[in-house]
Amino acid sequence: MNIWNDIWSIMWFFFWSFVFIAYLMALFSIISDIFRDRELNGWLKAVWIIFLVFLPFITALVYVIARGRGMAERNQKDVRQAQEATDTYIRSVASSSPADEIAKAKALYDAGTISAEEFAHLKTRALGTARV
Repeated sequence: MNIWNDIWSIMWFFFWSFVFIAYLMALFSIISDIFRDRELNGWLKAVWIIFLVFLPFITALVYVIARGRGMAERNQKDVRQAQEATDTYIRSVASSSPADEIAKAKALYDAGTISAEEFAHLKTRALGTARV
């Protein structure tokens, strides 16, 4: 019997494919959490990995039940740190205010680095971007 001839066989195929992919995602999530946990020593990490290899379903279930809360807390902490790093980076590369740009241009003009026309151009450009 060919699997593609019967609609129920197709539905079972897709169901079990979904279950398998969901299991793989949970397994990779557990493995990454094991290595991310700084409180767990190396030997216990090795024991968890060995059990995941030889008794994968039972070990995954036990891990999620026993350490699920800590797993969620570590994940939230990592997300918060990534968000803070992103916000810091965006603030560091974002353009400064028009007053800052004019102050920088004035400092360059006072130092003799730029001419009066260049200062006027920079000032106009800074004020022009402020209106947009």
